[in-house]
Amino acid sequence: TMQITAASFGCIRNLTQVGRFYVGNLGGALDATLAVARSPSGGVYPPGSVVQLVPTEVMVKREAGFNAQTHDWEFFELDATPAGSVIRTRGHVDVVNRFGGNCLQCHAQAQPQWDMICGRDHGCAPIPLTDDMISALQKTDPRCPAMALTTAESEALQALLRATQQQP
Repeated sequence: TMQITAASFGCIRNLTQVGRFYVGNLGGALDATLAVARSPSGGVYPPGSVVQLVPTEVMVKREAGFNAQTHDWEFFELDATPAGSVIRTRGHVDVVNRFGGNCLQCHAQAQPQWDMICGRDHGCAPIPLTDDMISALQKTDPRCPAMALTTAESEALQALLRATQQQP
């Protein structure tokens, strides 16, 4: 059984970028994880696979039998700070992100060949983040060295901050 702690999660950009996502493998099987992430036809991720779109949300593929409903994925909601990560919540069927979305409810919409990963054309409902917002969040992960934003990313980040400040 994998021992996953807050220390398991660092700078998102230390993982390998595949499309809009960053992937890694906590068990060292990075090549197997990358093979599935890069496959045009999908596949089943090996245990230890880490998939992240934004710094504060992570999916980790657990050992076979961990949870049938999530196809053995565990979902994490993090606080990311310059000092590191703090796990806000973790689990399988009941993890809700800071925008009120249940992780499993969204990821269960993915077509079976994508192993619950919600790419643009994998069957999941679209998320309320533009590509520039996603890129800006990835570039401003506080656990990473500073990275310059494009004008479009800066504007998208400001729009996202305004939208989150307006939420109850």
